[in-house]
Amino acid sequence: MTEAASMPAAHRPSPLLAVLGGGLGAAAAILLLLAPLGYRVGLWSLSLALGVLPRLSVYVGFAAVVTGALGFLTSLMGRRRAWALLALAGILLGAASAYVPLRFRAIDRSVPPINDITTDTEHPPQFGAVLPLRAAAHAEPVAYSAETAALQRSGYPDIAPLILKLPPDQALVLAVDQATRMGWTIVNIDAAHGRLEATDRTFWFGFTDDIVVRVTADEGAGGSRLDIRSKSRVGRGDLGTNARRVRRYLAAVKGADKLN
Repeated sequence: MTEAASMPAAHRPSPLLAVLGGGLGAAAAILLLLAPLGYRVGLWSLSLALGVLPRLSVYVGFAAVVTGALGFLTSLMGRRRAWALLALAGILLGAASAYVPLRFRAIDRSVPPINDITTDTEHPPQFGAVLPLRAAAHAEPVAYSAETAALQRSGYPDIAPLILKLPPDQALVLAVDQATRMGWTIVNIDAAHGRLEATDRTFWFGFTDDIVVRVTADEGAGGSRLDIRSKSRVGRGDLGTNARRVRRYLAAVKGADKLN
């Protein structure tokens, strides 16, 4: 007979803390997952999805860690392994559910508060075919300000035009091919003006971002110059999403150009 089994019932450790810790951990995880899912299906507003629910997930997650830790210790002392595992699950779920929103907040503070990124801050490619889509979605204006340009040059100094060895017509075909490979939805291809417009969606919240690619002749190198612009439809910042998209696309096109 184990020590815990031989203990009088009045002195045996209660499962309350372990159960509460596990329940709080599960609740924190559910709050975190429901935030983007509810927004995607239109159950609640963006402010609720990005602000209230993630903040609640942090608070509940911390409570799960504290309560779960107490439940884990008391369960170990009473040699109740099942309760200890339940408490440990609550600790892990609570910690993860608190970490994710805090991590996003840290990223948001580390990048410029802009959501419009381009390789040409002097004369950015202009949107055309996607404008009706933006209007239907009540998206913010597409004007590119001097303030945005300055913030981008400061925060993302590496983003620059891409010089390709292919002539413009072939470079545009390559640009379209890489956009398709990246899973973008092609909205319009204007071969006469060397333009491609597309949309892409973010993973968590399903935000739609608009993209325009411009291909022009590069007289100096005898090839082409590719410029790209990626802009969100909502919000002011983007956690660096558009910059990452632009970098991935430029790297993909550059790699494909080397193979030709």
